[in-house]
Amino acid sequence: MYIPTIELQPSSSIRAFQEKEVLHLLGYLREFSPFYRNWFAEHGVHPSDVKSLDDLWRIPPVTKEHLQQQNWEFLCVDKRKIAEYTTTSGTLGRPVIIALTQKDQDRLAYNEYISFCCADGTENDTYQLMLTLDRQFMAGMAYYNGIRKLGAGVLRVGPGVPSLQWENIQRIQPTTIVAVPSFIVKLIAFAKEHNIDINASSVKKAVCIGENIRSADFTYNVLGKKITEQWDIKLYSTYASTEMQTAFTECNAGHGGHHHPELLYVELLDDNNQPVGPGQDGEVTITTLGVEGMPLLRYKTGDICRYFEEPCSCGRHSKRLSPVIGRRKQMIKYKGTTLYPPALFDLLNDMEEVKEFVVEVFSNEIGTDEILLHLWPVQESEEIDRKIRSYLQAKLRVIPQIRYVGQAEIMKMLMPEGVRKPLKFVDKRS
Repeated sequence: MYIPTIELQPSSSIRAFQEKEVLHLLGYLREFSPFYRNWFAEHGVHPSDVKSLDDLWRIPPVTKEHLQQQNWEFLCVDKRKIAEYTTTSGTLGRPVIIALTQKDQDRLAYNEYISFCCADGTENDTYQLMLTLDRQFMAGMAYYNGIRKLGAGVLRVGPGVPSLQWENIQRIQPTTIVAVPSFIVKLIAFAKEHNIDINASSVKKAVCIGENIRSADFTYNVLGKKITEQWDIKLYSTYASTEMQTAFTECNAGHGGHHHPELLYVELLDDNNQPVGPGQDGEVTITTLGVEGMPLLRYKTGDICRYFEEPCSCGRHSKRLSPVIGRRKQMIKYKGTTLYPPALFDLLNDMEEVKEFVVEVFSNEIGTDEILLHLWPVQESEEIDRKIRSYLQAKLRVIPQIRYVGQAEIMKMLMPEGVRKPLKFVDKRS
């Protein structure tokens, strides 16, 4: 298992290294970034005013809206130098284009290489990728290149189709799968229906993407329990975004995603853009290090997490991030209760009466939030409806609106044409 030297150093050495890299980035942005040149001028900041990380507060954070509205102003290289164009998923509005140079692609492969190493990957593993590698999806190609850099084998099977996934598992015998956790639950269900002994399979590890498998205290949430109670495999959670071009990946300890300090400077900020302390909720705000094409400085991701600083049992001294508690723009205020979609997902994943779901939020006639649950039940009956409503009443103390749908309709809602991952949350608020 490879661990970058910087991650083994004390926090003071990590901070000194990052300070040097951030100050170098400021000079790069001043010279090559049209957006940041204007941003510095607009806010009366000269990069030379920032002499240490303690001075970084002088530069106001940048939001997704800036990146959406002035996308190409963030480009720091001639377009002839761009090797690949990727996009964000568009979950929170218009997708953003992130352009990568060859250097950025190499950095991305290195990021995934050390991330897979963090998740106990070795050259002796074979990975089955149960995700899209097209549609301008950065992560798909990043995983592939990181695995190849690791020296391991790879199967590019793509998303969905449990029968095809199991056929490849049985024929090629991969050791590790890379998949969305809710799809792993579907794999288990398919195996049960077709008398496949999952615990006799070659798969011993799963790198989980796109969804939480743990609660904020690092214990398994409903999804994590559903998998591990039936399948004796080791789960590794990940957190990443296209904009940061970096991943936070769990080690064997399972106590948060490890920060790679040579690739990213990370801050967690409150509503007033002030840093929060360890264990407190804050918005993940990132500064990319070593990115050539579209580097970002103090970019607010919209994701709410907590961080922890104490050294990990694996030997790393870098920060660790909790699972994503929610996205700031997706916070729901419903009849006196404040909650994020992941909390609702946990409740619905725990219901045996519900096979699949989509959560929709909209504004009512007085401008407050309403929740509509589109549910595909195991069967439509008064008894099932009573159980579902009683469960929601007990857990939420209120019952959202419920609409029962069939398999075809829910699948169309989850995977509308052109999307790369299931859309569990639809925000129609004005």
